[in-house]
Amino acid sequence: MNLVRVLITDEVSKLGLDILKRNNIDYTYLPGISQDDLIREIPSYDILIVRGRTKVTKEVINKAGKLKLIARVGVGLDNIDVKTAKEKGIEVINAGTATSHSVAELTMGLLIALVRPIIFGDESMRRGIWAKSSCLGNELYGKTLGVIGLGNIGSIVAQIAKAMGLKVIGFDVIKEKVQRVNVEYRDFNTLLEKADIITLHVPLLDSTKGMIGRKEIQRMKDGVLIINTARMELIDLDALIEGLEKGKIGGYAADSNLKPNDIRVRKLLGFPNVILTPHIGAQTIEAQNKAAEVVFNKVVEKVKELSK
Repeated sequence: MNLVRVLITDEVSKLGLDILKRNNIDYTYLPGISQDDLIREIPSYDILIVRGRTKVTKEVINKAGKLKLIARVGVGLDNIDVKTAKEKGIEVINAGTATSHSVAELTMGLLIALVRPIIFGDESMRRGIWAKSSCLGNELYGKTLGVIGLGNIGSIVAQIAKAMGLKVIGFDVIKEKVQRVNVEYRDFNTLLEKADIITLHVPLLDSTKGMIGRKEIQRMKDGVLIINTARMELIDLDALIEGLEKGKIGGYAADSNLKPNDIRVRKLLGFPNVILTPHIGAQTIEAQNKAAEVVFNKVVEKVKELSK
């Protein structure tokens, strides 16, 4: 029987570790390991388990002589050089739909917080100020929500939005996805022109990076609201800041994968009509447990396969 070595480099749910223990699989748990140390350690391991912090770069993969599987306890794969992994014959897996509901719920929470001054109202109360007259907001009922990307998350957002009385239109490169969730299909440019609110649910790829730029923002309605619980790089952030400064964009809420030391993030945080959270879409107990269960059970199967 071959000894299969497993390396975990990010914090994961205890449920995932318990799955390995129940199956008598030894593992090395090094959450927070530096990139340099990862490059030194990786040649000894057959399986690498990560979340979003660890960057599985081309350099890491090229040093990983034994690696057969990279497992992401989450959905996005933009921290993994999938192309190089595939070229090396390394399988890459993720958690699939495990975190979809949590991300969709955060999307709707950000949208509600954008149209109703909930955060300002709470902060005012905490400071002893009765700011009722300054807390005028807007209803979502009857507004048109444009959903870009009707996959696992976007389809749930669409269903919740319809239940709340929004008119939902959608665009996806696979038109059938829009039709499956009984949403009115619009081509990309028409959606930009018709939506009062636009929400993004597409992966970060070469083809989607910067998909919302100055030209696309110009097509949008004056005062449009944009929600982004995918990746910040889907939008040209300089164009976004310009749109906020000119009032073309009425508000922006995002679950930012970029940290506050990014100069564009600092600029965005200077706008009162911008809400940014620190990449918490999947940060629920339920999502983390479901993701761990899905991914670690796949890892167990791979260990059994490699042990033969």
